[in-house]
Amino acid sequence: MKSSHLALLLAMLALPTPRSGAAEARPNILFFFADDWGRVASCYADPARPSINDVVRTPNVDRVAREGVRFANAFVGCPQCTPSRGTVLTGSHFWRLGSAANLEGGAWKGVVNPFDALPRFSTGLVASGYHLDKQHKTLALESSKGTGRFAGPPIGEFLRYGLHVAPGRDRADHDRRHAEVVDQTRRTILRVLADRPGGRPFFFVFGPINAHRPYAPGSGRLLWGIDPDALVGRLPAFLPDVPEVRDDVADYLGEVQALDLMLGIFLEELTKAGLLDDTMVVLAGDNGVPGLPRGKTQMYDLGTATPLVVRWPGRVRPGRTVDDLVSLIDLAPTFLEVARATPSPAMDGRSLLPLLTSDRSGVIDPTRDHVVFGRERHFGTARPGNLPYPSRAIRTRDFLYVRNFKPDRWPMGDPFGISPASAPDADQVRDRTVATLRDLDASPTKAWLVAHRDEPGGRRFYDLAVARRPAEELYDLRADPDQVRDLAADPGQADPIRDLSARLLRTMAATRDPRLDDAFDRPPYVDPPAVVPAGLMP
Repeated sequence: MKSSHLALLLAMLALPTPRSGAAEARPNILFFFADDWGRVASCYADPARPSINDVVRTPNVDRVAREGVRFANAFVGCPQCTPSRGTVLTGSHFWRLGSAANLEGGAWKGVVNPFDALPRFSTGLVASGYHLDKQHKTLALESSKGTGRFAGPPIGEFLRYGLHVAPGRDRADHDRRHAEVVDQTRRTILRVLADRPGGRPFFFVFGPINAHRPYAPGSGRLLWGIDPDALVGRLPAFLPDVPEVRDDVADYLGEVQALDLMLGIFLEELTKAGLLDDTMVVLAGDNGVPGLPRGKTQMYDLGTATPLVVRWPGRVRPGRTVDDLVSLIDLAPTFLEVARATPSPAMDGRSLLPLLTSDRSGVIDPTRDHVVFGRERHFGTARPGNLPYPSRAIRTRDFLYVRNFKPDRWPMGDPFGISPASAPDADQVRDRTVATLRDLDASPTKAWLVAHRDEPGGRRFYDLAVARRPAEELYDLRADPDQVRDLAADPGQADPIRDLSARLLRTMAATRDPRLDDAFDRPPYVDPPAVVPAGLMP
């Protein structure tokens, strides 16, 4: 008997001892959810594969990764802002979101909207006693009473760092404008902390839009010291490695570093308040890089891959990397389980809690071997009749399979004004998305592609960006990580195409994707199909 008591005592002593109350209490949750932030951070640099992550510097993101867990294979549910945010809120595939399945959902006014019937993690958090708050471009959730969110926007609401700081007359003016951004960011987190009721955990989602276009030209170099020439040889294979594009990418990296600056201020103020180690910090972006081909709105990694980094002292062992394929639709059930609430069985996402609390790195759950995502309409007038460009995709560790349901349509929108003899003015293409190819945000890179579309060094890049695509695409990620060599027409790839197509269509059928009978071409739809129509299944 004594020996069994001794063994029990020794076993108890061997358990890790959390900081007092840290593991037992429900944490505060800071969800740093940035607009247009693709998987771009220095902690995602890979020594074996040169990339833009070798150039960007994000010490605060890196700190959260070092003190928490970094997900190496996280993806969005849809590479567009509104649908992506809807998937995070509901834990559902984007095609179930009704009005939120497209960037603009006005057709749903006055009719039954499926979005209204979907469960939302915010409802469960409130029922569990959480105080909800939000700032900037975030989620369709109501802040709790007593917050300052609806008392009027504070100075600097929706401020973009480069556009505010770069116009300064000189270095002193730049420093003054920089201090204004720092002050506004500090005021934001201090307001959140002041508004929270005592004794209740808070959930705060912060959605900065720095990385959303437009950017101040040259701001990456001017404000952050980013040398565009450092990007030589580090751009993905579908981008022309020319000065105009490197300058454009450097400006994007500058805005990512501005996000990192804001995160650092939040961490600093939480530390001062004695709350950092009682707070779960979650970092992610809503979609990939805007204004670059095969990025935002597209099924390729530049559009769908997202950073996902979590710090949670007492529950997450520091310094881990998880290789499982996960989706941001998994966040809704995760937040609910962290709050000790029960996720709705109607959610498509799976809680990440077992991955977060595991002691291991690498692959934790072998069943998490794929993710699915897709898109419908982005820019409402990108095509005549406001028609979408419907795509669905399944990504595994080895392959990306894309199904384009209307290959006769232009993937980036109709090339309005573009002919062999003419094109819209370069300044318009750079500054106004509506000028042409409206599903690709206006940018210097877009302007370069249009201007050089008929030159030997430009046609390949232009076609990779905007040309019509086949009904099926297949990319071998082991040999072609940038996804530029489509193998769908290769007879030797028939087996993976058959397998991946079947898995994708089964998911669509099980979740009643309205695209299966083209209902997304007839908004608003209310009766999605229950089965895969004959002829679609391989």
